Amino acid sequence: MDNNFSLKGKVIIVTGGTGILGNSFVNGIVEAGGAVGILGRNRQIAEERADAINKNGGQAIALVADVLNEAELQAAKQALLNRFGRLDGLVNGAGGNMPQGVLQPDEDIFAMNLDGMKKVMEVNLWGTLLPTQVFGEAIAKTGRGSIVNISSMNSKRAITKVLGYNMGKAAVDCYNQWFAVELANRYGDAIRMNALAPGFFLTEQNRNLLTTPDGGYTQRGELAIRQTPFKRFGNPDELIGALVWLLSDASAFVTGSMLCVDGGFSIFGGV
Repeated sequence: MDNNFSLKGKVIIVTGGTGILGNSFVNGIVEAGGAVGILGRNRQIAEERADAINKNGGQAIALVADVLNEAELQAAKQALLNRFGRLDGLVNGAGGNMPQGVLQPDEDIFAMNLDGMKKVMEVNLWGTLLPTQVFGEAIAKTGRGSIVNISSMNSKRAITKVLGYNMGKAAVDCYNQWFAVELANRYGDAIRMNALAPGFFLTEQNRNLLTTPDGGYTQRGELAIRQTPFKRFGNPDELIGALVWLLSDASAFVTGSMLCVDGGFSIFGGV
C-alpha cells in the first residue's frame, strides 16, 4: 500500500525556516522523506540547519532572503531549482510580531503607533502573499503541489495588545480561502492551499510576554493557559503531524481549510 503521508520525492521550501517553529517544520518535512529549502534572513542558522540535515542523510539547502524582497526571493527560487530541479510545496512560516506593533494597556488607544501596526500587518500578510507569487509559479510548473500558510488564534479572537498581528493573520485567513478557490479554478485539484492555526507556542518573539525569567508565567501567560483546555503551551513538534498531512497526498481533497492546533483554545468559552 502506498504511504500517502510520505513526502518522499517532494521538494518543499519553508520561509521563516530559521525560527523556532520553522525548525520543527523543516525537521518534520525531512523526517517524512522530503527535501527542504530553509529560507530565512539569518544565513548562519540556515546553513547550520542545512548542513546538519545533509550530514544525517537528508537533503536540504540554505536560502537567504527577506520575504518582503522579491529580488531576493527570486534568487532563492533559482538556487533551489538549480539544486533540486523542482518545487512541490511551500510553507509560509515567516511572520510574527515586533515591539512597535504592541499597544500596552496604559497607552493612549487614539495615539497608537500606526506605522508599527502597519509594519507588523505587512510582514504577516505580504510576507505570505509575495513568497506565494514567487514560489507558487515554480510549483505550477512542477504540475502538482501544496501551499500551507500559518494563521493564528489572533485571526479569530480579539487578542489584546497586538492589533497589527491580529489584522495580519485575519488577512492571511481571507487570502487563504480566496487563493485556494482561484487555484482550484485554474488548476483543479493539482495545487492546494490550506492554513495551520497554532495556539500558544513559546517562540523567541513571545517568550518574554508569556513567561518570566525563572520559568513561571506572566499575567498574560496565565491568561493564555487559563483559556487553553490542555492547560499548557504547545510544543513546536506538535505542529509537524498536521503540517505533513497538509503537504502530503493524504489531504488531496482538502483546500481552503484552516486547521487549529491549539490545545482547544479556539473552542473554549472560558466556563
